[in-house]
Amino acid sequence: MANETNEPRTSPPDMAFEPLIRVQSERIVTDAVVGPLAGNGSVGALVTFTGYCRDEGGRLKELELEHYPGMAERQIAKIAQDAASRWPLLGCAAIHRYGLIAPGEEIVLVACTSAHRGAAFEAASFLMDFMKTRAPFWKREHLVDGSVGGWVEARDTDTAAADRWHRL
Repeated sequence: MANETNEPRTSPPDMAFEPLIRVQSERIVTDAVVGPLAGNGSVGALVTFTGYCRDEGGRLKELELEHYPGMAERQIAKIAQDAASRWPLLGCAAIHRYGLIAPGEEIVLVACTSAHRGAAFEAASFLMDFMKTRAPFWKREHLVDGSVGGWVEARDTDTAAADRWHRL
């Protein structure tokens, strides 16, 4: 059956779950998010992605992340619903931080569950690609020399990653 692989779903979703969507300043406690997703006997796969703040070769003190409150959560929820309409998910979570984030700290956590690994991998990748390009977040670098950089521009590679889903 196509829905047991990584192939997109062809029928509308039956959203038997409510995706966990949060935008927060606090550190992400992965076990608290992932544990409840995997506690179901029908789950055969749980895929997670955690994105971390890099030190950019030792020059970055902190990364400042701003968001549009309310709109960010709604946009992430829409992306999660789009993922559930493409793959037979049993659950998903998307947590994104804002505020000042130090190198080594997590910025984002995405988790997807499904009966089979292909759907969970694809949905998690889809969710992350579209969060990077469509969720209203802005980044600015605070450098170790005390200076504050400009707002970081979106990368062409992120746009290209999201564009591939339009072809699938």
